[in-house]
Amino acid sequence: MTEQRYRLRLFISGATPRSSQAIENITKIAEKLLTGRYDLEVIDAYQQVDLLRDEQIVVLPTLIKQLPSPLRRMVGDLSEEEKVIIGLGLVPDPDIEP
Repeated sequence: MTEQRYRLRLFISGATPRSSQAIENITKIAEKLLTGRYDLEVIDAYQQVDLLRDEQIVVLPTLIKQLPSPLRRMVGDLSEEEKVIIGLGLVPDPDIEP
């Protein structure tokens, strides 16, 4: 059985500390829980304004989980790891012991 692959898009606003923190946070979480099963595309809003409009992004940074369904959006620097894990749908089954 092949595990699901995650497609993530992170929209940032240039090389700001908040953007850097968001990249660092999502990379840390993805490497911890999705090693080898994710693609992360970082999009600078200043360089790709059309994508910002197409995705209806109004707050930066914004993370979009495109795959697997359902599509989900999270805003902020992604520092609240538990909320990001829940947002990505990576909550472990409570019936399975670690």
